[in-house]
Amino acid sequence: MMRQLLVFALARIKRLRITEAEDGVDGLRKLSGSRFDLVITDINMPIMDGLKLVKRIRSDETHRDVPILIITTEGSAEDCERAMALGATAYITKPIQAPLVIAQVRHLLNM
Repeated sequence: MMRQLLVFALARIKRLRITEAEDGVDGLRKLSGSRFDLVITDINMPIMDGLKLVKRIRSDETHRDVPILIITTEGSAEDCERAMALGATAYITKPIQAPLVIAQVRHLLNM
């Protein structure tokens, strides 16, 4: 449901094409077949969590420099620091506000 809300909010940004993934493994599969300008992930996902996904993306030469935005319920300073140390670019804790997410996405995409 949260993913649907994000897609709905991000649809307000013109020229943005969104690809959804069910979990971290699905996300990696989709990354391997295309080039993306931004990855948005949660820490808590089935099969492969968002922190492992960030680590795998940063080890992939094709997507090493792609901005990664984490949107999660994990709001402790330790969680944020760990995500940033692994290579996340930005971190937002839930509950989210659409204008904040839109602003952060625009910033990360230099729009």
